Amino acid sequence: MEELVAAGTQFMREVNAAAILRRLRTETGMSVSALAKAVGLSRQAVTRSLNALVEEGLVEFGSLDRDSTRAGRPAQLVRFRAEAGHVLGLSISPQDLRVAIADLAGTVTAIEVVQLGAGVGGAEAVETLLATTGRTLASAGITIGDVWFASVGTPGIVDPEAGVVKLIPSMPGLAGDILVRRLKDVLGCPVYLDNDVKLATHGERWRSTERREDSMVMVHWGKRIGAGIVLNGELYRGASNDAGDVGFLDLFCDDRGAGPAATPRHPHGLGPFEERVGGEEIVRLAMAAAEGDGDAAFRARIEAAGDLGFDAVVDAVAAGAPAALAAIDVVARRFAKGISVIRAILNPRLVVIGGPMARCGEPLLAAVRGHLSGEPLDQPVLEVSSLQDDAVVHGALRHSLNEIERTKFGVRKISRQETS
Repeated sequence: MEELVAAGTQFMREVNAAAILRRLRTETGMSVSALAKAVGLSRQAVTRSLNALVEEGLVEFGSLDRDSTRAGRPAQLVRFRAEAGHVLGLSISPQDLRVAIADLAGTVTAIEVVQLGAGVGGAEAVETLLATTGRTLASAGITIGDVWFASVGTPGIVDPEAGVVKLIPSMPGLAGDILVRRLKDVLGCPVYLDNDVKLATHGERWRSTERREDSMVMVHWGKRIGAGIVLNGELYRGASNDAGDVGFLDLFCDDRGAGPAATPRHPHGLGPFEERVGGEEIVRLAMAAAEGDGDAAFRARIEAAGDLGFDAVVDAVAAGAPAALAAIDVVARRFAKGISVIRAILNPRLVVIGGPMARCGEPLLAAVRGHLSGEPLDQPVLEVSSLQDDAVVHGALRHSLNEIERTKFGVRKISRQETS
């Protein structure tokens, strides 16, 4: 059994160093005296810890504080070396993959997006991700040895502790440990794997200060649907790490005349809710609306887009195309039913719509709010994601930084044997 105990001066140095690093990471520079006051330690204790951190390359003494109002010789400033290492945030989906690099202060230094062709999956997608990662690192002037930690998000049901994808109907070739195994082989650093929506929720809360709610649901809405649930300030995962799989809600009698039982299973494993509000249904509805309106040009534009037809519809919503808005109103009515279920069970303060549908912006919010207006319960605040499709990689960066804080900037656990 391991527990946190005071095991002599080494432990105290770790405690002090962790407190100093956490403080310095929030400042551009501080004097030793100001730092000692901020962390509640003696100047001598701070100086000892700083000297050790300088040797590790995590802090450095810099220029004199010329702006100081105190009498006498200006104090020397010390700063955290955010450039001492870097972390990676990665995401992979049937549509695209994304690579983001950040320094140890969380500042993003590079980000790249690569579209995946239809049918690309499994080993081919992983190798494309590795090649993109190498190219992005090189463009930022960063070597693989500079990467301290990497986190990657993927669709499906994931076991983060084992580093395996348990179920991923949209990209079955990624099932198992291929993603983590290949990333570790190439990067040579720890790699964390998680569900993309779980990471997107972390990213949204991190980058959007006004959304650091203690009760929030983030719904990733694209070709598939999933949700991240925050309860009492913590991400709720459920018994098997798949809480929030709202795509599998079955809420409808088919409004085309057939009941749910008559609806055939989708070949890609879409859940009933995804079948009614997901990307393929949105494209179908937009095509039908364009035909009904006699808008042959819009219909032809969707058809010409091929696998990117969903993106064409989303862009048309933002542009105010009538047929696209009509399609969105239909799915917004259905989507509102899902929100009402979430409200009845969880009663969150805030629901954030993320993923590709976030690009629809206010027209989408207005449609969903309108269809929720008749609900008997007070509804949560509805907003669209500020990060949109980049929420996953920002969440992955946040997790990587959390692990660096825990393992390098935190306090290690000391076993009972070490104290005896």
